[in-house]
Amino acid sequence: MPTEAMAHERIPNWKALAVLSSDALSSVAYATEEILIPLSLLSVAAMSWSLPIAVAVGLLLIIITLSYQQTIECYPHGGGAYTVSKENIGTHAGLIAGASLLIDYILTVAVSVSAGVQNMAAAIPYVDNHKVVCGVVIVIFIAVMNLRGIRESSNIFALPTYFFIFSLMTLLAGGTYRYLMGEIPNPAPIIHETYPDVQIFLILKAFSSGCAALTGIEAISNGVPIFKTPSHTNAKKTMVWMTLILGVMFLGLTFLAHTFRITPIHGQTVISQLSMSIFGKGIFFYICQGTTAAILVLAANTSYADFPRLASLISRDGFLPRQFSSMGDRLVFSNGIIALSAAAAFLIVIFKGDTHLLIPLYAVGVFLSFTLSQTGMIIFHFREREAHWIKSAFLNFVGAITTFAVLIVIAMTKFLSGAWIVVILIPLLVSLFKSIQRHYKDVNDQLTRKLHRSAPVSGRLGHVAVVPVSGIHPGVLDAINYALSLTQDVRCCYVNLDPHVTEQLKSEWPKWAPHTQLVVLDSPYRSVITPVLNFLDNVGLETYGDMITVVIPEFVTSKWYHQLLHNQTALVLRTALKFKRGKFITSVRYYLD
Repeated sequence: MPTEAMAHERIPNWKALAVLSSDALSSVAYATEEILIPLSLLSVAAMSWSLPIAVAVGLLLIIITLSYQQTIECYPHGGGAYTVSKENIGTHAGLIAGASLLIDYILTVAVSVSAGVQNMAAAIPYVDNHKVVCGVVIVIFIAVMNLRGIRESSNIFALPTYFFIFSLMTLLAGGTYRYLMGEIPNPAPIIHETYPDVQIFLILKAFSSGCAALTGIEAISNGVPIFKTPSHTNAKKTMVWMTLILGVMFLGLTFLAHTFRITPIHGQTVISQLSMSIFGKGIFFYICQGTTAAILVLAANTSYADFPRLASLISRDGFLPRQFSSMGDRLVFSNGIIALSAAAAFLIVIFKGDTHLLIPLYAVGVFLSFTLSQTGMIIFHFREREAHWIKSAFLNFVGAITTFAVLIVIAMTKFLSGAWIVVILIPLLVSLFKSIQRHYKDVNDQLTRKLHRSAPVSGRLGHVAVVPVSGIHPGVLDAINYALSLTQDVRCCYVNLDPHVTEQLKSEWPKWAPHTQLVVLDSPYRSVITPVLNFLDNVGLETYGDMITVVIPEFVTSKWYHQLLHNQTALVLRTALKFKRGKFITSVRYYLD
């Protein structure tokens, strides 16, 4: 797909709701159960606390939604917590938010797919023995679909999301009708006269587990650029709809689980028990389980919309390998999609596809990014003082205080259950970001500093030579000098991927290589190799099939693993040229200190 097609890849609100909200909406399939599990371990009576806890989670949902409405309004180009934190608090805070979100997106894929397979196993017990293999296969399938492009993947994944909403709303309507008609035997009261005396730590643990329902609600603020224009207005409307649907489903499901006195059972989910109690084990039971499994699997698609985009932003700032900022031929960040899939599949294998082992890792990074984002927005309002800034700052202040309090609760209650892994991973990832930036800065400093000490190119006689260049640095000058030692007819070619950079190169070229011709090659599909190969074919026709020497400049890093941080364009070009007749390849290497 050509670059010009980018504008046509934006999607309408109803598709964006399916793509960006599937993670948040799918969390209702396990959030209620996560509240009930720690309460049920104490006693059946303790589960009467589930409704008050669900109401508290619902209030938190409203607070976070109102806070993120401000983020969408002020940052219509997306970027979410990473951009807000970096620009308002500082680079270090931005990297922490970025690391938290990247970890969260990986966990979202692993948790969602594992939960989806678990729901399949509730209806088809055979799946339970092969849940790891099923999970990995599903991750590969979702990755392939997303590599086809945002618009195409949204066409595939939108319908199951709305089927899930319809089936769950039908379940809620059926359960509520039976409750109002008095058809439920021995229903639990909505409000108890007395609640059992339980430790506050247990209440907080159940609350922190229920906060899994809030994961994914930041996805819309991160993915504003994929909406049709006006992007920020459509994103805000979609977020309101997502909050309404999520709130109704989560509170309704918890209400019915409480009323029907549902308790966690191994091999059965809350939804499967409710659908069986309300409609029996008939066709609707399997429809409900099927749509729930589908939405849980497709919830991973939210991460596929946001992880590659966030990784590209961090990459452009120099904190991740540059390959993550390269857009593939289907106008998606292909390298980010592949990296996300590999990491999620690894987690599924390591944790054996067990949702309850993965969930304790889940919410720490989410609420850390929430807190940093809201704090950054407070600073933004005080600095910019836009219209109604006091009201906006107050909303973000309430959001920051609330999410920070929840972060502390989650860290305390889930630390020993696995949250410590994320607490360690975030600083390690931030440290990796900084190491990558230091490497890129060192490479740039060396190439720039030594360029000023280099002499301009001088010509010599020889035969036809073509030098593909990526810019001006000492390695390129060495390659051109070598080519001029072979022939006076040296043609340098440069692939135009950024018009601004291209114009800058053209203006500086006469200063450094006055005896050589620079040919700028257009690349509407962002390919580097294909335009160079086409240019070489044209040179071959023009020179009547004479031999052509392709002189490839490349720099060699001081440490072998540093080479992994750079595009392997020279390697790919050499490989492609092996299959071209009459093209002779010479690599001119420039060794960095």
